[in-house]
Amino acid sequence: MKKRFCIILLLLVSTQFFGQKTKKDEGIVFGLKGGLNVSNFSGDITHNSNRTSIHIGLFSEIIMSDNFSLQPELLYSGQGFSGSDTPGFSRSKYDYINIPVLAKIYLAEKLSIEAGPQIGFLISAKEKTEDDKLTISNQKTVDFGLNLGFAYDLKNGVFFQTRYNLGISNVNAGSNENAIKYTNSVVQLSVGIKL
Repeated sequence: MKKRFCIILLLLVSTQFFGQKTKKDEGIVFGLKGGLNVSNFSGDITHNSNRTSIHIGLFSEIIMSDNFSLQPELLYSGQGFSGSDTPGFSRSKYDYINIPVLAKIYLAEKLSIEAGPQIGFLISAKEKTEDDKLTISNQKTVDFGLNLGFAYDLKNGVFFQTRYNLGISNVNAGSNENAIKYTNSVVQLSVGIKL
């Protein structure tokens, strides 16, 4: 009787141990994320300061192994800068739909580093002052950038993320030789959930 009980107990324990899912078994995970943007322009623009806005969107994590995933995302991102070149306060608001594709490497079970390219599509560019709101013309509608960041996952599917996006293409579409050059620069702080 004791022998049978020990065998059954051993089978139950081994089934529980070997039956646990690995990260790779999950395949593709979908989720939602959003958070704070702190953005600015780098380059020939002077007297500018950070603009705070939001980003929100969807992502999928394509799990290739227990330590490596690909993570494409589709995000709305409020970018631009605040400036003091005009009398009174002004804010240049650039709204993008961004598609980053990140390689995600798990340094530990819950901590990962992520890096990869991003393409962005400009949907709106406006300058807002105390007195007026104007459309900014001669801006490129496609933007390219590189992302680098970290993420920390909780067991319940919630995660926290910080990321820096370095723009690598000139946002200004002006074609004359004296046209100023500037690129996007965005820090993102995100919270999300894997569904």
